Amino acid sequence: MAKRSSTFACQACGAVYNRWQGRCDACGGWSTIAEEAANAPLPGGITAPRGQRGKGRVFALEGLSGSTEEAPRMVSGIAELDRVTGGGFVRGSVILLGGEPGIGKSTLLMQACAAVAQAGHRVVYISGEEAVGQVRLRAERLGLAQAHVELASETNVEDIVTTLSQGKPPQLVIIDSIQTMWSEGVESAPGTVTQVRGAAQILIRHAKTSGAAVILVGHVTKDGQIAGPRVVEHMVDAVVSFEGDGAQHFRILRAMKNRFGPTDEIGVFEMTGAGLAEVSNPSALFLAGRDGNAPGTAVFAGMEGTRPLLVEFQALVAPSSLGNPRRAVVGWDPNRLSMLIAVLETHGGLRLGQYDIFLNVAGGLKIIEPSADAAAAAALVSSLTNAPLPANKVYLGEVALTGALRPAPQGSARLKEAAKLGFQSAFVPKAGFEALGSSELVLDAGSDIADLVAGIAARSPQKGTEFEPE
Repeated sequence: MAKRSSTFACQACGAVYNRWQGRCDACGGWSTIAEEAANAPLPGGITAPRGQRGKGRVFALEGLSGSTEEAPRMVSGIAELDRVTGGGFVRGSVILLGGEPGIGKSTLLMQACAAVAQAGHRVVYISGEEAVGQVRLRAERLGLAQAHVELASETNVEDIVTTLSQGKPPQLVIIDSIQTMWSEGVESAPGTVTQVRGAAQILIRHAKTSGAAVILVGHVTKDGQIAGPRVVEHMVDAVVSFEGDGAQHFRILRAMKNRFGPTDEIGVFEMTGAGLAEVSNPSALFLAGRDGNAPGTAVFAGMEGTRPLLVEFQALVAPSSLGNPRRAVVGWDPNRLSMLIAVLETHGGLRLGQYDIFLNVAGGLKIIEPSADAAAAAALVSSLTNAPLPANKVYLGEVALTGALRPAPQGSARLKEAAKLGFQSAFVPKAGFEALGSSELVLDAGSDIADLVAGIAARSPQKGTEFEPE
């Protein structure tokens, strides 16, 4: 009996099975498993002959000692993009850029291509989704039609690699997008998991051998994940996410993985009629138009990498007519909100079980650091007690399950940014009060969540009612 020469792979997540089944056990998708060739292609789309399989070549081994030069970088000319990549594009690196449709990925890359080309480097833009004329129209709209960027509309990776190998090697190559690429050596339809993996491997091998920096554009699924097999994210050197709300005019560039730089830096852009404009002071942008006299709003002094960032937390606590009150969160971790509600009820003396709770980070920014607990708690208590918080006050600190307040790292830099924007006071944990040193702000220190609740409840016009904490 002939040996089995095919496997079955999920086209949504890349899970591999030895037989077909209707539902993928890894991602739960139905009718997403398809039969594919078992023999993966080698770099270049060529399958090794049967007689040579299992044989290899001898290569040189080197020791740990020796001179190592810092990886040379190519500055893109866009400061916010260079901040996220760690100082520019590393020669021979591969970056996977993901983002929702219409968020501005192609606009950002077109501006980066023009900036690199104007610096005297060869730049090639390969589009698998648009014709050359469509790319030119975007460049004309952005005022970049005079930039010397080479364009092509092609999807065959073998033809792309052969074309890039002709003449002077390019310093920057854009592939838009990786889901449209296909290889002749892969027996599968374009867009499938096997094709995406095989095409990405060929392009990565070309980047390593030629020294060109390659940026792969990736589609994003409805849950915000980059479409295709997760193995592609492990193959590339950096994974960058371009985030933002279509209804908002600003965009966030965030590094999810970076072998040559930090992963906690963000770049902020503003979408304008002439393309994406860099935002040098994002705190002023996120706080623009805020109503400081409304209850349920608190300003958090956060940090994104080395950049201090001030954002507004908005909370609404409303009586619920449902058996299970609603909990809706935008821009923050829902599990952390559940924990914070439990701490407020247990250690803060509040009764929140019969209220619908809505929490939002203004502007669509996603906050992940625990130091935002104090600001979220202040916004919740302010909405519950109908007590407006001081408009010139910021909040920072982590809330423990015991109700204690823990200090935020780099507190001095956070307070310095707040003072620069005109804030006059700050609520900080008492545990890290001495480490802050001298500050331009008036500091209000608290040891636990009960101190925060008591200070806000004292400002409530409804004292003596059911809103007053126990």
